[in-house]
Amino acid sequence: MCPLDPVTHLLTGACMGRAGLNRTTSLATLTLVLAADAPDADMLGFLGGSVTGFQHHRGFTHTLLGAPVVAAVTVAGVYGIYRMMQRRGWTPKLPVRWGLLFVLALLSSLVHILLDYTNSYGVRPFAPFNPRWYSWDVVNIVDPVILVVLFLGLVAPALLGLVSDEVGARKPKFRGRGGATFALVFFAAVVFFRDFEHRRAVTALNSVTFRGQDAVRVSAFPSMTNPFSWSGVVETKDFFEVLPVDSGSGQLDPQNQAVLRYKPEETPATLAAKKSRLGRFFLDWAQYPLLDVTALPAGEGYQVQFRDLRFARAETLSQGEPPVLAGYVELDPRLRVSDESMRRPPSESRRR
Repeated sequence: MCPLDPVTHLLTGACMGRAGLNRTTSLATLTLVLAADAPDADMLGFLGGSVTGFQHHRGFTHTLLGAPVVAAVTVAGVYGIYRMMQRRGWTPKLPVRWGLLFVLALLSSLVHILLDYTNSYGVRPFAPFNPRWYSWDVVNIVDPVILVVLFLGLVAPALLGLVSDEVGARKPKFRGRGGATFALVFFAAVVFFRDFEHRRAVTALNSVTFRGQDAVRVSAFPSMTNPFSWSGVVETKDFFEVLPVDSGSGQLDPQNQAVLRYKPEETPATLAAKKSRLGRFFLDWAQYPLLDVTALPAGEGYQVQFRDLRFARAETLSQGEPPVLAGYVELDPRLRVSDESMRRPPSESRRR
């Protein structure tokens, strides 16, 4: 369900430790790494089904209220590991400062929320008091450049250390601070550079009208690798339009790939689907929801597909590829929910 890539979270936690926090207490890096990914424990909700998982994903563990709980559970896990290591005769290089480890775990869990905020899925940091979703929309779910730099920031110093050991250089007590610090600074620089380009893309979208109508709102969503390539989504009174945006040149739809989707009329089927469990959660989360209704064979009812256009791109929409992050609700002839899921809809052979 599109968390920020978990490897990115883990590498960020490891770099935070290597950048100097590992010099404050033993077990600092272990705590930072575990807490960096601990909020995604809410993925266990998918064991109860795709709709339950969708409901709880980026829920309590991704809130400011939940962060101290995540930190406490993480430190409890680290304490268990510490006791096992003690039984095996492990002696720490530094004193174990449990209060400080809790602070580091809290910091790492808050950084997790911040990183998830940078992408388009969003977070609800102020829930349950304010259930609104917030998203920065500047970094893709997976950013290969950031991943590579974080990885090299950890591995390169170790490789250089092997060379130093071979030539007999003095081995430092803590290694890799410079590489980890560079990786974190680079990560931050990428985020702020993408924010700058994101603003340019949104400005370009706001500068024109679309098919004779003013935009009610516009958004730009990032690509995986190209910081100048954005997927623009425009909403007017009557339709949505998805089009590529080149923030470097300020051009809109340079290759004439825009896809238009008119807002469907409200029908008894769409109203019933919106009242379903999936429909309520999806519409609460989605920024640009689009519903498609299909009659099932032999009068069996209807299938209502939910999708959010912020996760669509013009080139894939025009080719009829399945939407990303789509859900569906099936209704019987009496418009009662017979099935609902955040997985891909049943095969096209069931439709007509």
